[in-house]
Amino acid sequence: MKYKFTILLCVVTLFLHAQSKLKTKSGTIIFEASVPAFEPVKAKNEEVTCVLRARNGEIACLALVKGFRFKVALMEEHFNENYAESDKYSKTIFRGKLENFNIKDITETSREYNVAGKLQFHGKTNDIKTTATVRRMKEGIEILTNFSLLASDYDVKIPSLVKNKVTNKVNLKCNFVVK
Repeated sequence: MKYKFTILLCVVTLFLHAQSKLKTKSGTIIFEASVPAFEPVKAKNEEVTCVLRARNGEIACLALVKGFRFKVALMEEHFNENYAESDKYSKTIFRGKLENFNIKDITETSREYNVAGKLQFHGKTNDIKTTATVRRMKEGIEILTNFSLLASDYDVKIPSLVKNKVTNKVNLKCNFVVK
């Protein structure tokens, strides 16, 4: 009897611990560094991992740099070899927190949260402050955010030859449904 109780206690503990982390491996990040009147510099990664700690709003996201897909194969090749140097810096990581997050407050109605954390890309780490919209869906909890950053803050060099076609300001759109 004591043995069965111990096993039951272990299973319940594992279940409760598993419920404290919500995650996805199919989140999406879209970035754009386009200049009007030129071909769009835009890529999408649909295999982003995101983990949300339900009890305190801590959030972590990881994307493989080579997972970003462009419409033009040559643009993707240049991004990986010349800008992101993805063989050397293979992933980008965000670690932060949804401020004043309480899982009990999440309903079908969107709520906005301030987000503060650190983004690591191209060997550099910088502070990020933005907002995220969070809501409950049938599929899980949706987290949406849009923000901009400067490529130069991450030591990404834009050659003078293409400076008029690629902007230093990079817009990011992130969409995660964690469960």
